[in-house]
Amino acid sequence: MSPATTNGDQPYIVEQDPRWTAVDAFQFPHLFPPTRPHHDAITHASTNSIAKGLDDICVAPSQGKFLSIQCQIMDAKHVLEIGTLGAYSTIWMASANPDTKVVTIEIDPATAEIARENIRYAKMEDRIELIVGAALDVLPSLAADVSAGRRPPFDFSFIDADKVNALNYFNSAVGMTRKRGVVYVDNMVRKGLLAEEGLAVTDENVRGIREAVVGVGRDERVEGVVLQTVGEKNYDGFLMAVVK
Repeated sequence: MSPATTNGDQPYIVEQDPRWTAVDAFQFPHLFPPTRPHHDAITHASTNSIAKGLDDICVAPSQGKFLSIQCQIMDAKHVLEIGTLGAYSTIWMASANPDTKVVTIEIDPATAEIARENIRYAKMEDRIELIVGAALDVLPSLAADVSAGRRPPFDFSFIDADKVNALNYFNSAVGMTRKRGVVYVDNMVRKGLLAEEGLAVTDENVRGIREAVVGVGRDERVEGVVLQTVGEKNYDGFLMAVVK
């Protein structure tokens, strides 16, 4: 077990296993060597964010590359991200294709400034639009723009924000994501706490992820699945849904 950390919500203990860390330590440098495009920018986004005081709660490197590959598979041109932090996952997704553009929302202005530094370093200011504000305030305006044709619908939506509003974020994202597009919600397993019905009474984060799973299952607009993951950062998992 590692010390308590946060993920934009209440602290919880990160569960680690030396085997998980060893596998990531072996495979990732081989599959993402320094010769790969954007390696320096992606590495800088992680190291600079930590140096500037942000918690090390961005996606793990392998998960970042997984997001990028998902965008490549879909030939995603328009990506929505809810929860920028230091723009580590943002830069991963923007690097998927030369014409991929990401709209990302960050609630904290100070955190957003660090993200802007990392985006400038990556030379992706023309491909990443960072909006500062609470997502529940920003999303209706984005939805209105998509509905009116002022913005194209999103191909891929990545949600990595507070879990209390996970279902609200999901519902908003689905309405802006094209048919056969994907909505991905991170941190939905939380070391197995998703299955703890009793804990949902006292822990709003557990209640939020459970409500999200139930809500997605009832949503006829999508087909979804939760996948559990292990790795150098934690035992967790994500919900992925395709828009019908």
